[in-house]
Amino acid sequence: MFESMAEQLRDPVSYAFPVFLLFIVFELVALRHGDGDGDEPDRPPRRGYELRDARTSLLMGVIGSGVAIAFRTVSLVGFAVLYVYVAPWHLPADAWWTWVLLIVGVDLLWYCYHRLSHRVRLIWAAHQAHHSSEYFNYTTALRQKWNLWFETLIWVPLPALGMPPWMVYTGFSINLIYQFWVHTEAIDKLPRPIEFVFNTPSHHRVHHGSDPEYLDKNYAGILIIWDRMFGTFAAERHRPRYGLTKPVNTYNLLKLQFGEYAAIARDVRRARTWRDRWAYVFAPPGWQPG
Repeated sequence: MFESMAEQLRDPVSYAFPVFLLFIVFELVALRHGDGDGDEPDRPPRRGYELRDARTSLLMGVIGSGVAIAFRTVSLVGFAVLYVYVAPWHLPADAWWTWVLLIVGVDLLWYCYHRLSHRVRLIWAAHQAHHSSEYFNYTTALRQKWNLWFETLIWVPLPALGMPPWMVYTGFSINLIYQFWVHTEAIDKLPRPIEFVFNTPSHHRVHHGSDPEYLDKNYAGILIIWDRMFGTFAAERHRPRYGLTKPVNTYNLLKLQFGEYAAIARDVRRARTWRDRWAYVFAPPGWQPG
């Protein structure tokens, strides 16, 4: 039993880490070779890497991987209960069409979660850690949050509809592995058919931009078609300014991960009405009374 559970909790992302590190090396070489290429007037030059920033991102990723195992251990039990007692049918794990449904279903749910995480401050408080870097490179992809509570809940429909729990984890890991390669300035726009269907570095640079015209755009995981369908797509018109609209100016891991929760608590304490208290928690980030 325990061997079976351990097998289900294995994260494909952990096996991809050596490849991630190799991509980081390739990106460093590419950025050094093309230093200054593509710089635009009145925009900051490509920033590449900064040691403290990259080290912080890597530490957040390593610790986040351990935290993810704990969340998976707890959620596996709940997902198994849903799969066994709630699901109206059980989808065959050995059918190709089940895997297609899995990848598409995970990607759509990721879009929904990702959009909520930018529009509900309580969820943003966790997700903002990933956006806190003012650099955009492959170490930024590893700058992951440690608060995975809502991200875990978003997958509930899959086991409830008959998707084997271990496949849910696998599908999400595939989605995350895909998202790694789009965190780079070293790759320009790709051929138009690819840019139309898939999330690409160009699309994801927009998502990480703090420019007003880029805020809350391009939530895609693998398929950018969700953004095109639901009105959240924006094309890359110029190189973004990366990071949060209010820079955190710290490399302290605890402040990066939990600082926004503390800010929410301060705002709630000073709020004068229950409506304002509710809004400080559940309204979009940046909401203020009046």
